[in-house]
Order: sequence, then structure tokens, then C-alpha cells
Amino acid sequence: MTTIIVGAIIVGMILGLLGSGGSAIMVPILVYLVGHDAKISIAESMAIVGAISAAGALPFARAKQVDWPSVVLFGLPAMLGTFIGAWLGGMASDALQLIVFGLVLLLAAGFMIRKAFGKKSSTIEESVGAKRSIDGTKGVLIFLEGSLVGVLTGFVGVGGGFLIVPALLILGKLPMRTAIGTSLVIIVMKSAVGFFKYQHYLSAHDLSVDWSTIGIFVGVGLFGCFLGQQINSRLNQRGLTQAFAVFLVLVGAFVILKEGSELLKSTDPQPDTVITQVVDS
Repeated sequence: MTTIIVGAIIVGMILGLLGSGGSAIMVPILVYLVGHDAKISIAESMAIVGAISAAGALPFARAKQVDWPSVVLFGLPAMLGTFIGAWLGGMASDALQLIVFGLVLLLAAGFMIRKAFGKKSSTIEESVGAKRSIDGTKGVLIFLEGSLVGVLTGFVGVGGGFLIVPALLILGKLPMRTAIGTSLVIIVMKSAVGFFKYQHYLSAHDLSVDWSTIGIFVGVGLFGCFLGQQINSRLNQRGLTQAFAVFLVLVGAFVILKEGSELLKSTDPQPDTVITQVVDS
């Protein structure tokens, strides 16, 4: 119980401090610290991310900082991609899923480092908010990226905000806060699809998520998120983002090395099996 509460606070505070990234460490916490099966952890992560994102999206929706046409253009293919990703995840081994998850963490770290050394958000908001029209090519790119992000969400259980927000900024030409609000709504949509698809897989294999774990992560995570928002202005955002990116690299490398060795073990013939084959021959 203590591990779950501490993990939920950490996830929530990261969301409050950085606006994203909490879901990137949720699956490792559930797998390696809480001790849940990989597919159960991915399903639980989707439920937790979806619930926290829904709570986070409400203030943006009330302030009319959600671009609903972008929700449709990006969100619908993301939902389809999530369904496909969850279907593929159900057929993949746990080790393979976690290795891909580790690679996604490295990708997220790269985006965070780029963001930390990039333009200030106000400058970005001014530059991309000047023109809102989306031509056919950019519309296709948004559709394709939505599908790709959805597949990643379904396969490894991350929210994908680190990919969605830049796409809405650059391709959708949305102001920063509108891009964040829109991203949260999209995350809710695809998390719901992925969760229910994994529920179908889990029930078919006599497995189930732990609703108490989900409830604690959501409740305590929201508290941690509020706490993180309160101390956000007192910290250096660039340094914080860089530090978290390094942390993601370490976690990603750990997951890849650990699960890679497990995957190699599962593919190597066992000594008893080799002996039996020799005797039979």
C-alpha cells in the first residue's frame, strides 16, 4: 500500500510540475514496484491516465481552450490506432511490450531535452497561433500521427502527450494552452478505447485489473498533481525538464536491458530440452 501511495504521489507531482510525463513512469512502477503483470499494468495505466487527464481537461474546456475540430481530426484516428495497438499488445509477449515501452521512454526523453533547449512557450504560442488554417497535407499528417500515437498508447500504455502537443502546435497551429487542453481530451478518448480492449483480453485469460490500485493512483495522483502545480513556479523549468529526461533515459535503459535479457532467455533452448531432443533422436 505504501508503495502504491508513494508511486501515485510521484506520478501526480510530475504531471503537476511538467504538464506531462507521469504516465511514462506509471507502468514501471506498477510492474517493478507494485508487482503487477505487464498487461494488467498497461490496462491500469490507461485507466489512471484517462481519469487524471479527464480531471485536468475540465478547466481547459470551461475556459474554451479545447479545439474540438482538432480533437476529431487527431482523436478519431488515435482511438482507432489505440484499438489496433491494444490488439497487437494482447498477442505480444510481456518482455517485448516492455522493451518497446523502454524505447518510447527514450523517445520521450529526447523530446523533453529538445523542449528544454528550444524556444520559450510564449514565443512558440505567438508564432504558431498567428495562422490557424490547416491545409490538406497537414491534415493528413495529423491523421497519420494520431494513428501512430494511438498504436503506441495501445501497445505500451503511455498517454503520448509528448507527441500530441508538438503535433497540435506545429501542424494544428494551436496556441500552447489550447494544445495542452486538446491533448488531454484526446488522451481521455484513446485511453478509454485501450482500457476496454485490454479488459476484453484480461477477462478472456481470467485476469483482471486491481480497482483499488487504480482508485488510489487516481485520488492520490490528483493530489500530487495539485501539489506539483503549487510549487511549479518556484523551480527552474528547464533544469527540471532536463533532470526528468535523464531519469527517463535511465529507466528506459533499465527496462530494455532487463526485459531484453528475459526475452533472450525465453528464446534460448533449455539444457533439459536439448538433452531430451538428443536422446529422442
